[in-house]
Amino acid sequence: MLPTEDRTAWRHLAWFMLIALLVLAAGIGLRDPWPPDEPRFALVAKEMLDSGQWLFPHRGIELYADKPPMLMWTEAAWMWITGGWRGAFLLTSLFSGLGTLALVWHLGRRLWDERTGLYAAAIVLMSMPFIDVIRHAQIDPLNLFWITLGNTGILLHCLRGPNWRMYWLGCFAAGLGVITKGVGVIALFMLVPYAVCRARGWPGLTRTRGDGWRWAGGAIAFLLAIAVWLGPMLATAYGKQTPEYLAYVNDILFHQTAERYANSWQHHEAPWFFLVVILSGWLPTWLLIPAVVPRWRNALRLREPRVWLPLAWCVLVLLFFSIPKGKREIYILPMLPMLALAMAPYVVELAKTRWLPRVAFGIAVACGLVFTGAGVWALTTAPGAARRIAKGYELAGHGEALWVWVIAVGVAFFVAAVAFRPRRGVGALLCGMALGWIIWPLGTYPLLNANQSTQAVMTAADQAIGPDGQLGLVAWREENLLQAKRPVTEFGFSRAAAAQLADARAWQAADPGHRYIFINADALDSCVAADRAVALGTANRVSFLLLPADATKPGCVPTPL
Repeated sequence: MLPTEDRTAWRHLAWFMLIALLVLAAGIGLRDPWPPDEPRFALVAKEMLDSGQWLFPHRGIELYADKPPMLMWTEAAWMWITGGWRGAFLLTSLFSGLGTLALVWHLGRRLWDERTGLYAAAIVLMSMPFIDVIRHAQIDPLNLFWITLGNTGILLHCLRGPNWRMYWLGCFAAGLGVITKGVGVIALFMLVPYAVCRARGWPGLTRTRGDGWRWAGGAIAFLLAIAVWLGPMLATAYGKQTPEYLAYVNDILFHQTAERYANSWQHHEAPWFFLVVILSGWLPTWLLIPAVVPRWRNALRLREPRVWLPLAWCVLVLLFFSIPKGKREIYILPMLPMLALAMAPYVVELAKTRWLPRVAFGIAVACGLVFTGAGVWALTTAPGAARRIAKGYELAGHGEALWVWVIAVGVAFFVAAVAFRPRRGVGALLCGMALGWIIWPLGTYPLLNANQSTQAVMTAADQAIGPDGQLGLVAWREENLLQAKRPVTEFGFSRAAAAQLADARAWQAADPGHRYIFINADALDSCVAADRAVALGTANRVSFLLLPADATKPGCVPTPL
């Protein structure tokens, strides 16, 4: 039987994880995949199940080489278990988020105590970028989990070891991160501050002698994880020796990894971009940093590796992603668990002060005022901004139904403030945030789904072509193919729209009475008879049309519009 202290710790964890589940899972099953990334990965996963081709992901008839297949494997597994993709496509993100929180709790408990672990996990959960990314079916949640698992294994070995199994597990997790998004290797950066602190004689570090082969075992574990996918993929590609498969190998191994890092071709930002991201987006987490900086300085004076190994790792990650020109907010998310771990011991102390609960209470009330005020203003006065948002989502009126839910989020903060009072202001803020994150998806997902997922557009196309009609997609998006109500014909995804449309017209000419072209309005050319094109609606601010055979002018030589 567990000691009373351990039973209490596990009970606290159970309640915390239940709250996290309610917050992170709210809305699952109420919407379909939304652009830009979710439909792509769900489509690739669905085609894996349909085709049985697991090593080489496909997007329609083309190979998809932008990302390794790890996320798509997991999504396909959930689709197989649940029997469909609605809801299932979000389960990998959900369990990655819950797993990350559990790892942070475990690491904080092992390095400090149970309360510190709980505070560290709570800091991660209350951070807006964490909840936002876990709510979406992107690669980043799974990548975050692997990197956090890698950090956990390495830190437990370096600070509470020797524990070679945890070290090897951490290195193996870093390798799984590589075949998830390519940057899982950053988990191994934790060995750099460990080596520096060990060379400087810091206390509290694991010190081993004559174990070089065990340290080298970490590299073997790292490469072994990568080989899970890379080995069979390379063997198959070079066995087939087709241009398509060889191009895939070159793209996935070089163009999308080393070249993307060294010579980024999109998302160019200034070197200080991530500092702006933290200040503008990592709320309310970064508000605690000024209060803990003096304590970090004292930990440096005391040579406390439990604080400075995670902090130094965060600095290395920040520098690593600041070097290339291409930057996105999501890149530095793996820093958050380690930053929370370095903050948590001192947040435990700060929670006992008088000023922190009052400041947190003030933030909760301010959030209530902002959300309620903005919602009431948009609902009652219908300003231009409200009308533009409503038009973009194809909402009735000026989006009254949406603004009601904005008001509901504000009311949730007021309810939390009344329930907890200023003396327990931290609880008021956390409760208000949790209620807001639960209310928003439950209210808005059903409201926005038809437009965001192109469900309404694809339903309209299916009805327009009749029971015997055939649909050909031109300049399509992943959500179009995913949401298609019957088998369709497509002419490649990455090809030029003009080439797709030319092939589609030839395909249509073979059976003009039954074949229709579904086209992005941006891809129309001069040979389209606009008066015969059927408007299907707008989704994600993109208009789509249906072209029957007589919508093409006879004998016309096309030029782009």
